[in-house]
Amino acid sequence: MAREPLGSLVNDTLADRSYRAIRAAITTGELRPGQKVTERGLAERLQVSPTPIREAIRRLEQDGLLVRTGPRTVKVSSFGDAALQDLAEVEVALRGMVARFAARHATADQLDELDAVLDDADDLLIVIKQRHGAGEDIERHLHQLLDRMQRFNDIVDAAAGNPVLVRLLDQTRVFSWPERRTLLLERIAEDPTFGLARYSSHRALVRALRAGDSAAAEALVIDDARGGLGDLLASSSPEELRAESG
Repeated sequence: MAREPLGSLVNDTLADRSYRAIRAAITTGELRPGQKVTERGLAERLQVSPTPIREAIRRLEQDGLLVRTGPRTVKVSSFGDAALQDLAEVEVALRGMVARFAARHATADQLDELDAVLDDADDLLIVIKQRHGAGEDIERHLHQLLDRMQRFNDIVDAAAGNPVLVRLLDQTRVFSWPERRTLLLERIAEDPTFGLARYSSHRALVRALRAGDSAAAEALVIDDARGGLGDLLASSSPEELRAESG
């Protein structure tokens, strides 16, 4: 499975970047349960100073993903499905909160853009169904559809008007966007109807945002996110992730 490498740093500060990179390495099995890691070793691997690594380790200890065994040495915690499910619940809750804020703060232009993105996605779905029925390749169109849905999510995040909340969400995602895309493509290859049952919730979300109904928006996103993450986690257990990384 394609995943964010340990050296991929994608957040605002060095501590944030280090935290996300190490957390991703743990959850995908690149760093194995019980493996000893050091501040110096992680700093060299991520090409940063020990200071942001120290902060990242502290946060990961709070998350329960690292356990301290010495002044400058920690081990990766032993965890399994329960830990990933806990992470998923945090992500689901934060995504719901983003939708709640978006219902309060979304502008007319942002709402119109959300509808436009879904119009494009609807057109792509028609093409995908037609090409699949004719036995033609649909990979390029699937990538375009996933791009549209990522754009939809980005607009909702921006509409929330709460960069702190969005930043927390970004730090707690179970799967990075490249990982999520890879898993989605794998599942769609197995079942072309995968995810379609939840697709209509996007239109319902826009309606809730237009109405300023924060409770409805939050409920819709929580239901969609919980179902989507549940499906992806079911197809990508910790044991499978560790096997792929080995």
